[in-house]
Amino acid sequence: MTSSPLGNARFQVPCEWDVPPDAAAVPRARRSVVAVLREWGVPLSEEALEDVELCAGEVIANAVEHTGGGCSVSVRWRGERLRVEVADASALLARSEPEEDGEATRGRGLLLVEALASAWGWHRQGAGKVVWFEYAVEVVADEPPPPTHGWGTARVLRRPGRVAW
Repeated sequence: MTSSPLGNARFQVPCEWDVPPDAAAVPRARRSVVAVLREWGVPLSEEALEDVELCAGEVIANAVEHTGGGCSVSVRWRGERLRVEVADASALLARSEPEEDGEATRGRGLLLVEALASAWGWHRQGAGKVVWFEYAVEVVADEPPPPTHGWGTARVLRRPGRVAW
């Protein structure tokens, strides 16, 4: 989080990092998502943090497992919505349909994301894609969210004469 010079406004800066092409890197990456949220003070219950960690783990694992390469993770907090994006270099589409075999233990990760997240989807990016999910946060009415729209209160400045922009 970045603060204004006067300390009267806070700005969420996306946190991004790369995950190596190794399944052993997935647990650390999903725990990193939760660590970022705790550092930012995002108002999520422990249960909600577990849901976000599970969703992040599924999306990151899919990127690493199905592409054979690494991925890039981006976390954004927008005051009432958390967004996690995972970019990979594969053009294979993300699907939330399980394998045909009813006994299969694979192919259900995005069904979990669909069930737990407020929204999810994907879009193409370059030769690859970005799979994302959002988690809506219930904001406590007694506590106003920190200002994130500017450097403080705007004031009308009057200057003599014309000002050329």
